Amino acid sequence: MVSIRLSRGGAKKRPFYHIVVTDQRNRRDGRYIERLGFFNPIARGGEEKLRVDVGRVDYWLGHGAQPSERVVSLLKSYRRSGGVAGIDAAPSADVTVDATPPAATVAATATAEVAVDAAAVVAEEVGGDSEAAAQVADDKASAE
Repeated sequence: MVSIRLSRGGAKKRPFYHIVVTDQRNRRDGRYIERLGFFNPIARGGEEKLRVDVGRVDYWLGHGAQPSERVVSLLKSYRRSGGVAGIDAAPSADVTVDATPPAATVAATATAEVAVDAAAVVAEEVGGDSEAAAQVADDKASAE
């Protein structure tokens, strides 16, 4: 199984972690498939504390990769802060790791957009009467 986890680097008493995608059977600091970012827990001043390629994280999560508990908390903090280097934002209960919209929402949005486009075309045909255009659009939608 593929996992997204932290790989430790840095010197003694000065940890630095890479966020990597790896096979779970590999060692903590061993071979990895892809490096997705880094986490510097002891960043000071203007140093960047966290950087994550969210697009690649979403790709791997979509393909079944399992993030570690620490990576999940880092991703939540990173998304909550809007992708900026610091992660000291206040916690939010409605943050999710997987930000892809459900298929039903996408389908409903697409259907609504098509209905609006159809109403605009019908309004042009009818001559600008919006009530008549809406009635004709409803009749066409029910016929399809």
